[in-house]
Amino acid sequence: EAAAVAITDESHKGKVYELAGDDYYTLADLAAEISNQTGTNIPYRNLTEAEYTKILESFEIPAGFAAAIASWDVSASKDDLFDDSHQLSALIGRPTTPLADSVKAAL
Repeated sequence: EAAAVAITDESHKGKVYELAGDDYYTLADLAAEISNQTGTNIPYRNLTEAEYTKILESFEIPAGFAAAIASWDVSASKDDLFDDSHQLSALIGRPTTPLADSVKAAL
């Protein structure tokens, strides 16, 4: 939706947007919400960068790419991707979908 708005409205030409949801949540929050909705305890364990890299490599992801993915995950866990500018909801003209609703739809 946001892309359609951005490419069909000339006022967005040349602009850069951070397309983040309105509500902040962690992977632990996601596991807790899945647990809540399924009635099954879904534990979340934050892997070290090295552990995650090794697991990715076990799925035949090339070592360099596995290390990059693990590095991005560590960065995200430190809130480096956090954004509360609400640019996405402004572009689409409505609030973004809450975590609980997304989990419900996925289940």
